[in-house]
Amino acid sequence: MRKFVPIILCSLVTTSLGIAIYAYLVPQRTVIYEDRMPGQVVSVEEYLTKAANSSLYTSSQPNSFIDAAKKTRASVVYIRSLTQGTGSTVFNENMNASTGSGVIVSPDGYIATNHHVVENANAIEIILNDNKEYSAEVVGTDPSTDLALLKIEANNLPFSTFGNSDSLQIGEWVMAVGNPFRLQSTVTAGIVSAKARNINVLSGAQGIESFIQTDAAVNPGNSGGALVNTKGELVGINSAIISASGRYEGFSFAIPANLARKIIYDLKEFGAVQRGWLGVQIHDLSADESNRLGLDFVQGIYLDQVTKGSAAQAAKLQKGDVFVSVNRVKTLNTASFMEQVGRFRPGDEIELGLYRKGKLIYERVILRNQLNTTDFIAVRKDPILTELGFELRDLDSTEKTENDWAGVYVVSVYKNSIIDATQMAPGYIITSINDIPVDSVNDLMKALKKADGQVVLEGKYERYPGVYPYTFTMP
Repeated sequence: MRKFVPIILCSLVTTSLGIAIYAYLVPQRTVIYEDRMPGQVVSVEEYLTKAANSSLYTSSQPNSFIDAAKKTRASVVYIRSLTQGTGSTVFNENMNASTGSGVIVSPDGYIATNHHVVENANAIEIILNDNKEYSAEVVGTDPSTDLALLKIEANNLPFSTFGNSDSLQIGEWVMAVGNPFRLQSTVTAGIVSAKARNINVLSGAQGIESFIQTDAAVNPGNSGGALVNTKGELVGINSAIISASGRYEGFSFAIPANLARKIIYDLKEFGAVQRGWLGVQIHDLSADESNRLGLDFVQGIYLDQVTKGSAAQAAKLQKGDVFVSVNRVKTLNTASFMEQVGRFRPGDEIELGLYRKGKLIYERVILRNQLNTTDFIAVRKDPILTELGFELRDLDSTEKTENDWAGVYVVSVYKNSIIDATQMAPGYIITSINDIPVDSVNDLMKALKKADGQVVLEGKYERYPGVYPYTFTMP
């Protein structure tokens, strides 16, 4: 046995030395063994749903608001609106002031805020996060959504980028940034409590309320400020609170970014909102209506009436149709339906999902304006116009063709206003100002801003021959 021991030891040493040399000279490889599962066929809708659940909501994943706050605070501004008090004779005397917040949405000085923050303002002061002060001009406002767009003369400003408000989920963290009680760039956090809320704060049938409800602390002065996700993306413009005591009670509401983006772009490009109209009267589907129609759900929008000559009539929509989607996006109530339609302009085609006689069908509709054409026409209510006392719009293509003229259409005249004193009536078409021809509201606005002293408007009425001049003095 002893004679085999040296042989065994020699073999072990040789083997160990061989393994060591091999490990040193030959690179190691990692082998991965996969437990393969059989393939499964899924629908495109199911795939997209799974993909959305895994990727669209990543903004809610970070557990810190530090980066989002750094990204947003510099783009939120303090707004002070000055309005002339009753009985004032000098601009700087008897001035009333209101305050709010705004969000810089482009580096060249465009600022989004609420309509009610700057309503009837004679002057608007802006203070940036670095305490620089500017005077702002109103580019346009939209009372129907409580939005306004301002402009200051500055460049290379920090600004917020729009996020996708549709991707927000109930329970997702959000952050409100604003200037409550003149406390500059205050940051509060909360969660999304609900979506597509209608709280009846925007008067009139044209109001679009589809608010994001949050429990972030929003107080007076926060109006017009930013609602952002944890990525720092702008997902809403803070607009309203519900409070029985006048203090914060956990109910605040923001205009969804996807709707706000469209309104802001319209105001920037046209000075007014180009809103697509269906021409319908609708309400939330009731349980009785659902039972009568043989439906197994009570979430949808009941079509009660179709306006003659409207987009809805052209698409052959019928009383009793129940809308459930717009471009395959579910709309469970009137608020969400109006928000989706409100994102489109006249001439845009949308697809409506609806139930008719118990069956789900899809109808395509080309939206129109309030005149039932596809032209970009909007009633202008700029401050300089309301101060004079009238509302204007451009002529549409049909009016220009049929009458062979260009000009600006007077939609309404305010009682006891400067324009009312001239005896001008609605329906008047302004063709020139101080002998300078005007083809659009923008042309007239530019001339009015430069005018000083007496102004002479000339134009005509569609049903009456001749030229009618009206004279007034600029305030």
